[in-house]
Amino acid sequence: MNKRFLFASIFGVAVLTALAYFFYANDQPNAERIGKFRQWIRNPASHPDWKASAGTQCHSAPFRFPTDGFVGFLWGDGMGRGHTHQGIDIFAGTDVNVTPVIAAYPGYLTRLSDWKSAVIVRVPDDPLHPGKQIWLFYTHMADPSGNSFISSDFPAGTSEKFIEAGTPLGTQGNYSGDPTNPVGVHLHFSIVEDDGTGKFKNELEIKNTLDPSPYLGLSLNGYENPDQVPLCESAVE
Repeated sequence: MNKRFLFASIFGVAVLTALAYFFYANDQPNAERIGKFRQWIRNPASHPDWKASAGTQCHSAPFRFPTDGFVGFLWGDGMGRGHTHQGIDIFAGTDVNVTPVIAAYPGYLTRLSDWKSAVIVRVPDDPLHPGKQIWLFYTHMADPSGNSFISSDFPAGTSEKFIEAGTPLGTQGNYSGDPTNPVGVHLHFSIVEDDGTGKFKNELEIKNTLDPSPYLGLSLNGYENPDQVPLCESAVE
């Protein structure tokens, strides 16, 4: 059940991200922020101050930022055709297999046997809601043909391997499931609810995910942040 859900998520989110990036309508509530993103992705050197840094923690937030880049799409952003984005997309502005992805928080990593670009990490005790279990999903770590950029420490079939915060997981890629239609180079990161039986819910539906804002200390809620580039004014290395 989970395998089907996550495969759909990897493929579906990737395709929707590509569509949003190239065809995002100017009359959307977050058009100003998306305009800044388009400006940055064309020339990342023009606004280095718009890029968040891997490994930083914002104030007292429990999670480390999982990679370098501009947070182009937020949790809750409309992505067209009735789909609402259920995580955040962080674009490095580099080629594939260049920008590292790290673990945002300690937990138990699983990579199912057919996962080319994704891993999921079980966090037994939610740092913001003690006693609840959550899952951290990282994806797009492969090239368009599905050649994986996930660390060799986590081969396909890895199950429940403990990792610390900051552990290298792989590098950003542009895998979408369709070699002829890759997405922009980025990491998709989401926080997935537990189903109550020790398994993760369907990540493809926003109702099964959590707003990452309080976990990362950034304004990552698209419902509440229509125009600002999500950044921390005083991050801790």
